[in-house]
Amino acid sequence: MQEKKAETGSKNPKKANLLDHHSIKNILDESVSEIVTSRGYVEDVRMSNVRLLLGTIIIVIALFAQFYKKKFPENRDFLIGCILIIYTKEKNAILFTYPPPGSVTSTGLVVSSKLPRFSDLYTLTIASSDPNSISAGKPVEFTKSVTQWFTKEGVLVEGLFWKDVGALIDEYAAEPKKKK
Repeated sequence: MQEKKAETGSKNPKKANLLDHHSIKNILDESVSEIVTSRGYVEDVRMSNVRLLLGTIIIVIALFAQFYKKKFPENRDFLIGCILIIYTKEKNAILFTYPPPGSVTSTGLVVSSKLPRFSDLYTLTIASSDPNSISAGKPVEFTKSVTQWFTKEGVLVEGLFWKDVGALIDEYAAEPKKKK
């Protein structure tokens, strides 16, 4: 435990409520984004912008439905389409990136995570944003207990977490490329 406390000496330690898995996942996901972007990957915000646009359209449709005396619009197909886009493209993604500048690969990354409810096992996956590309690497992942990265007080031991995520990024970058 002494080793963990020594590595948490940052100015603003990240603290989570250990009884709330959403709080834990949020801090880990934010840290993963920091780690990946610190490695030279630039965030691709196009999917987030599409999601915001679709959300705005849905809100406008809901406002029309609320304030006009007509039946709710028959927009079921539109809503199903929005859900399918989010489900098939985004899944559990927390970050989409462009390829790093000067890289020989033509695809960025999709970084996704899972922390099931009532579980301490955090799964982090790194895959290519275009899995059909010839320069796409094989997806890599790890599953570890969140208890390895947090102190009893709920402070994230960033050094340990950065080391694990950095090793996963290195593993993805070292994977041999697909051969055709």
